[in-house]
Amino acid sequence: MVIELAAIPDVQSLPDTRNLSIDRVGIRDIRQPVRIQDRSAEEQHTVGTFGMYVQLAPDVKGTHMSRFVEVLEEHPGVYSLATFPELVREVASRLGAERCEVEMHFPYFMQKSAPVSGVTSTLDFEVTLATELDGDDIIEQLTVEVPVTSLCPCSKTISDYGAHNQRSHVTATVELVEPLWIDDLIALLEDKGSCQLYPILKRPDEKHVTELAYDNPKFVEDIARDVALAFNADERIGRYRVTVENFESIHNHSAFAEITGGMDDDDEADEASRPVETNGTNGAH
Repeated sequence: MVIELAAIPDVQSLPDTRNLSIDRVGIRDIRQPVRIQDRSAEEQHTVGTFGMYVQLAPDVKGTHMSRFVEVLEEHPGVYSLATFPELVREVASRLGAERCEVEMHFPYFMQKSAPVSGVTSTLDFEVTLATELDGDDIIEQLTVEVPVTSLCPCSKTISDYGAHNQRSHVTATVELVEPLWIDDLIALLEDKGSCQLYPILKRPDEKHVTELAYDNPKFVEDIARDVALAFNADERIGRYRVTVENFESIHNHSAFAEITGGMDDDDEADEASRPVETNGTNGAH
């Protein structure tokens, strides 16, 4: 028995009389195997967790959820900041929406060479690509979370020997004015801690990073400000938000700092620099 699609009612397309538009409606937490292009033009295989949303007109009852998934299935290509807007435009076209947002959260892997021995190992970073289409306007955001070492300046100053240090997470969401590789943003954030992290360290490496952190003490506030200064001087970056969390080694709580910038109008900065929501998968850590 063949069922004619025309005979099945399209409930989502029925009119709605409540006259209320919906800002964002769609799907989230759908995972797909993806390929990401890195700075060296190589393709990295990983798993992307997507959120896909459109604005719903006040006179329409619902959106067609299956079409979001159809677009993902039809676009199994290589993603990058340069190609991601194509996916967003396709979603907007398929759903007949003027405004559309698509975000993809994924682990990104980089090879790290230990500073003395040169032994290589793989470190993972949490990354989110988010693009918003509003009419003909496109806004692209890149979010990365980078682990670093921080060493306390106060502890170093007041102690006869030693200083306490801890692992810190530096999370930055930047609105892109010009192209920026994920690798470049990671490198910028790694440079602002007391020292970088490495998955494998031999004894000469451990001596090196311990002494390097000791010679480069930073409060959580120092890291946040140093990142913000670097963003202010980078023409590729527009509005931004930086959060830094130190997982304290001598307290049962974290130290935290946040700074936003990249706008001339301070009155609009808090609202306009707010990152695209990422399903709780990429908050400050």
